[in-house]
Amino acid sequence: MNTIKNSLLSPVIPEGASSSPGSSVKQAKSSFGDILSNLVTSVNDSQKAGDIAVEQLQSGDASHLHDVMIAVEEADISLRMLVQMRNKALSAYEEIMRMQL
Repeated sequence: MNTIKNSLLSPVIPEGASSSPGSSVKQAKSSFGDILSNLVTSVNDSQKAGDIAVEQLQSGDASHLHDVMIAVEEADISLRMLVQMRNKALSAYEEIMRMQL
C-alpha cells in the first residue's frame, strides 16, 4: 500500500527525461498513454485495497479501524484526482478544438 501512496504523491518524470533546468531535452522512454495507463492501474489497485479493507472489517479480520479508514480515504482521494485529471484533459482538448488554424 505504501508503494501506491508514494507513486501517487511523487512527481511523474518520464524515464530518460532530465529534471535539471539547463539540460537538453531527451526522448521519453514511456509515452503519455503508458503513464496514463499506469496511473489508472494504480488507482484501480487503490480501490481494490480499500474494498479488501472494508471486507476485512465486516468479517472481523481487520486489526484496526483506522487502517481501514486510511485505505478507503486513499482510494477516494486517488479516484477524485483521476477524475480531475480527466476533466482537465477534456478541457484542454476542447480548447484545442476551438482554436482556429
